[in-house]
Amino acid sequence: MASQAGVALENIHLGEKIAERIEAERHMAQEMEYAKRVQARLFPHRLPAMKTLEYAGCCIQARQVGGDYFDFLELRPGRLALVLADIAGKGISGALLMANLQANLRSQYGVALEDLSRLLKSVNQLFYQNSSDGNYATLFFADYDDSSGRLRYVNCGHLPPLLLRADGKLERLSSTATVLGLFEEWESSVAEAQLAAGDTLVLYTDGVTEAEKVQDVQFGESRLIETMLAHRHLPVGALLKTIVEAVQKFNAGPQADDITLVVAKRIAARVLMAAPVCTAAVQ
Repeated sequence: MASQAGVALENIHLGEKIAERIEAERHMAQEMEYAKRVQARLFPHRLPAMKTLEYAGCCIQARQVGGDYFDFLELRPGRLALVLADIAGKGISGALLMANLQANLRSQYGVALEDLSRLLKSVNQLFYQNSSDGNYATLFFADYDDSSGRLRYVNCGHLPPLLLRADGKLERLSSTATVLGLFEEWESSVAEAQLAAGDTLVLYTDGVTEAEKVQDVQFGESRLIETMLAHRHLPVGALLKTIVEAVQKFNAGPQADDITLVVAKRIAARVLMAAPVCTAAVQ
């Protein structure tokens, strides 16, 4: 009887431990769902109206929260900033660093009109101070002028965005600075590109090109370019969706990294309408 009582008490204790674990996991799931909803609000949900540019963005996260970031910032009427960043980290840590970078950028982005390099130097300094050793972010920041089609940009160690000209020629907008947050002393240079009607710009993170079909066989830049060329006449929202579907179809296993894209195309001038809802938001 004593032995049976001991077994019964042990089972009760084990049952209590299991119940506590289930409750802890339930609580964690609720917290992660809340974090996902909070992070979703950090992404743009309305697009500033532009006369000569159609654009859209999306972020499909590998986990409930992630470290990729894209944004559309109205510097003033007719001037739009296209932003894409990738934090070195995933999950909660990446999401917290992403929120920190976004807050730093949104709090002072108006400086970009006068001095884009000074803006990003300040963002780097704040990110460096607020993150631990080894944390960094790659970032692409472009200032588009609606009237002239001029694109001023700084590429902070990010994958070169692809500029597909209307005639099918391709240009890469390569790095003009090192990554953000890794070095206290930081400088950048500003480069320019001129967009003509029909030119398409695609910004992307490594979750696009590093999606794997089998080990060491990745989607790669070449397949991204092929997809762009084959579907370059589509509207930006449809082109963005087509690229995402191509990446997901290629990826044989579970999604390993966030898939984040921004697609923009210069068009003939049009009458401004009410700003549309972002065509593709966080999933």
